[in-house]
Amino acid sequence: MDWKIELIFVPVSDVDRAKDFYTGIGFHADHDSVPYDGVRFVQLTPPGSACSIAIGTGLGSTIEPGGLDNIQVVVSDADAALAQLREAGVDASGVDEQDWGRFVTFSDPDGNRWTLQQLPARD
Repeated sequence: MDWKIELIFVPVSDVDRAKDFYTGIGFHADHDSVPYDGVRFVQLTPPGSACSIAIGTGLGSTIEPGGLDNIQVVVSDADAALAQLREAGVDASGVDEQDWGRFVTFSDPDGNRWTLQQLPARD
């Protein structure tokens, strides 16, 4: 049986600011709805990803905004990802070279930290 991660909740303090941030770095805004009073659900998908993130209000998360300390995403080119982030005004770390990949880190406006990994070449 396949298990596929489809959605990760990312706690934010300002939904509109977070939505602007994520769409500004290339995420696609899939949904933005208020299904009923007190709940706003926004779904955003990174380019090429099968997994989306959700931000919003009234979603029942107990994690404080900024509480996710490492969301990891695989990218094909760490240098290009770093350039794209910096072009969008994001304060991203330089490429960290490791035996198991090349890494770029950045945080959203609330401090949720993301790590982008370029996988090492396979022999």
